Amino acid sequence: MFNVGERVVYPGHGVAVIKSIESKKVGKSEAHYYELRFVNKEVTVLVPVEKANAVGIRSLCTVDHVALVYKILSGPYIPAHCDAAIENWNKRSKKYMGKMRTGDLKELGIIYHYLQHVGKRKELSFGEKLVLTQTENILVEEIALVENIAKEAVIERVRSLIK
Repeated sequence: MFNVGERVVYPGHGVAVIKSIESKKVGKSEAHYYELRFVNKEVTVLVPVEKANAVGIRSLCTVDHVALVYKILSGPYIPAHCDAAIENWNKRSKKYMGKMRTGDLKELGIIYHYLQHVGKRKELSFGEKLVLTQTENILVEEIALVENIAKEAVIERVRSLIK
């Protein structure tokens, strides 16, 4: 169970703060909801407390997990990690979006790493650019909070790690 004021990750959307835990009457029963307010968006979401795990809401990652992501970003270009064998961008995009919805920072790092390398070899399509931007934003947002540094510094670091 999460507490009011705690920062959590809502998969595919980024970091949010639990503003309150509300009780609402639904029919004859009462249900409890987390009121999530996103850190960098003007969006509020209500998530049933009992469904939080199913939705994939999780605590911020650890510094060790961030180090693993940095290691992935600085590693060699391995197309197989991102299903580069799938020729059709639409199929790859669906797979990437599914991985993004898991909220796993490692998976986001792999997608970001791959697309950065592809972008060095050819012009990214509109869809690829969109996925690259989304993954970068979500990665940077969480890493900045975990490491307690400015987002701009994290952007600079993650971009510089790609060789």
